[in-house]
Amino acid sequence: MEKCLGLISTTNIDNKFGPLCKHRPPYMLPFGGRYRLIDFSISNLVNYGIKTVAIYTGEKIRSTMDHLGDGKPWDLNRRFNGLFLFPPVYDEKYKFPTSDIAQYHSTESFFEQSKEKYVFIMHPNILAKVNMGEVFKHFLESGADATLIYHKRYDPYGEYINSSRMRIDNEGSLIDIGLNLGTNKSFNHYLGMAFVKKEVFLERIRKTIENGESYNLIDAILHRKNLYKINSYEFKGHVEEIRDLKSFYEANLNLLKRDISQEFFFKGGTIYTKAKDEPSTFYSASSNVQNSLVANGCIIEGDVEGSIIFRGVNIGKNAIVKNSILMQKSVIEDGAAVINSILDKYARVTKGANIAGSTLLPYVVEKYGEITKD
Repeated sequence: MEKCLGLISTTNIDNKFGPLCKHRPPYMLPFGGRYRLIDFSISNLVNYGIKTVAIYTGEKIRSTMDHLGDGKPWDLNRRFNGLFLFPPVYDEKYKFPTSDIAQYHSTESFFEQSKEKYVFIMHPNILAKVNMGEVFKHFLESGADATLIYHKRYDPYGEYINSSRMRIDNEGSLIDIGLNLGTNKSFNHYLGMAFVKKEVFLERIRKTIENGESYNLIDAILHRKNLYKINSYEFKGHVEEIRDLKSFYEANLNLLKRDISQEFFFKGGTIYTKAKDEPSTFYSASSNVQNSLVANGCIIEGDVEGSIIFRGVNIGKNAIVKNSILMQKSVIEDGAAVINSILDKYARVTKGANIAGSTLLPYVVEKYGEITKD
C-alpha cells in the first residue's frame, strides 16, 4: 500500500465531552490505559505499509504536538514522507472556511507533490481494526473511483441517532449518505473511512471550492456521483464511535471484554503510542483487583473492579474504585470511593470522599480537579 497516503480528518468532530476536552481535541482523549484515540488510526495506517500520513489537527493542538512529535513511535520520523500536521486555516475566500474541503484546498500543493496515487481518509474518533489490505484490493480490482467502508449496525434502542447512514444498492454501489434517525432497527453505519483516487480527490476539491457546492469531501463526490464509480465495503468487526461522554465511557469499559480487547490490541498489528518509562505497578497485600485494565507505574492498595487505570495512578488503602476510568497520575486517597466516574489527569479524591455517577451519565472530575469529603 505504498501507493496510498493516509489522511486523518478532524474538522467535523463535535465537542460533546464536557471538561475532558477543555484543553484537548476529542481525538486526543486518553483511551485504554495508555493510549490516545488517534493512536489507533495512525497505527492501523502504518501497520498496512502507509508511509505518508497527513493529520488535519483542528484547534487546541498543544497536546497533539506533544504526543505525536515527529512521529517516531509510528516510524514516521522519515527524511522522505512521514508525518505531516496541518493546523486549521481560516480564510474568508472560502464559503465554508472550517470545512474539510477548505482545509484540503489550503494544502493542495502537498497532495500535488506527493507520489502516491490514492488517498485513504479516516475519522480518528471511530475505532475499527479494518483490514485495509483487503479493502484496498477490493477498491483496485473493482475499478472504483472511491470505496466507502460501512458497518451493519443493529440499533434497536436508538443509541446511534445522527450517526452517518449509508444507502447502497444490491450490487454494493453507493446511493447516498444521510443521518440515522432511528426509523429502522438496523442501518449501514458509514465509518468515515474511504479509499479515493487522488485525481478524483483533487478534482472534487477544486470544483467544489470553485462552485461553493459543499461542506465536506464525501458530499462533494456524491453531488457528482454520476461522474464516478462509488462502491462500498462492509466491515464485520467491532466498531466504537466515540461521539460523546457516554460513548467514550462505554468504549473504554468495553475493553474489559476479552474478545474486544483481543481485536483492538492484537488483531491486524500492534497499537503504537508515545513511550513513557514507568516502573511496574505495585500491588500491596491489601489490594484487590478484579476484571480491570491497569497500566504500569501505579500503586494499588485498595479495591478495584471493572475499571480502566492509566499510568501512575495511586489508589490508597480501603479505597474503592468501581466501573471507573482513572487517567494518568490521578490519586484516590485512603477510604475514598469512586463509582461510575471519569477522572482526568492529576485529579484527586481526598481521604474519605465519595463520588458516584451512573452508567448513562458518569461523574467527571476535570484535570487537576479535587474532590473533598466536605
